[in-house]
Amino acid sequence: MTGPLDTPLTRHAGIEVPLLCGAMYPCSNPELVAAVSEAGGMGIVQPVSLSYVHGHEFREGLRFIRQLTSKPIGMNALIEQSSKAYRERMERWVDVALEEGVRFFVTSLGNPRWVADRAHAAGGVVYHDVTERKWAMKGLDGGVDGIIAVNRRAGGHAGPTDAAALYEELADLGVPLVCAGGIGDEAEFVAALRLGYAGAQLGTRFIATPECRASEAYKAAIVRAREDDIVLTERLSGIPVAVIRTPYIERLGLRAGPLARRLLRGRRTKHLMRTFFALRSVWELKRALMNEDKEYWQAGRSVERIHAVEPAGEIVRRFAEATKQID
Repeated sequence: MTGPLDTPLTRHAGIEVPLLCGAMYPCSNPELVAAVSEAGGMGIVQPVSLSYVHGHEFREGLRFIRQLTSKPIGMNALIEQSSKAYRERMERWVDVALEEGVRFFVTSLGNPRWVADRAHAAGGVVYHDVTERKWAMKGLDGGVDGIIAVNRRAGGHAGPTDAAALYEELADLGVPLVCAGGIGDEAEFVAALRLGYAGAQLGTRFIATPECRASEAYKAAIVRAREDDIVLTERLSGIPVAVIRTPYIERLGLRAGPLARRLLRGRRTKHLMRTFFALRSVWELKRALMNEDKEYWQAGRSVERIHAVEPAGEIVRRFAEATKQID
């Protein structure tokens, strides 16, 4: 295969379209992961979501996805050292994923060396989430094969710069770069490829699909929202997270309290505080998924270009078709 769909990402991942459905808590249900992969992109499994939101024992969840598609899937490994028990559980999940044939991993929030060593031994590859150059350098020191470049328009933990500036910051590192953030339609996908990115990772766009098990209220909020409706709150994880502005968010406020901010800066207390925030956010986001009383909806600035709930496969195929305009 030659042309704009033949990129280092497609070759690394063994896929047809350089498009990833990013791992999302709580939205990465098996049906969504499988639908993106089946259409030629790659769905990334989020293990906490798979096991604790959608109720699948991890190995059986991977096998269920395999019943829906035989095409490649990936796995997200959150590698922050929040606790020994968490690290051991993530190691088991990575080992199970390798045993079940997963060969593409996305790491974030820590040193990826142990994931890279395991993946490389099995012929796999690892891409690492970063928001700026210093984290990219640490990822490369940890043996990763590519970088997920998270820009300021991303959902979740967005970066400080736009897609073009982040590409320029990282372009000399000699590994494939994947654009993450702000891609809501095919024109933005084509623009990212023209910048030099090897592909794109989408999250918000794939929430607004029939395959995603997010609530209809969540999907409608994405379709309704515009770019200036996205705000950053520290109240979810202790560091800024992009969410849709709702009455609940406005009541909650956007900044962590002074004590929390002080503890988050402490060398000995920051991991404890992040664990506290993470446990609280797990409950909040699960309630949002099930359309309960709190409108706590993560989303990126790509909402500006999302105008309807559409099947995941149609999105992948439409994005692929749009690349024909690239010379």
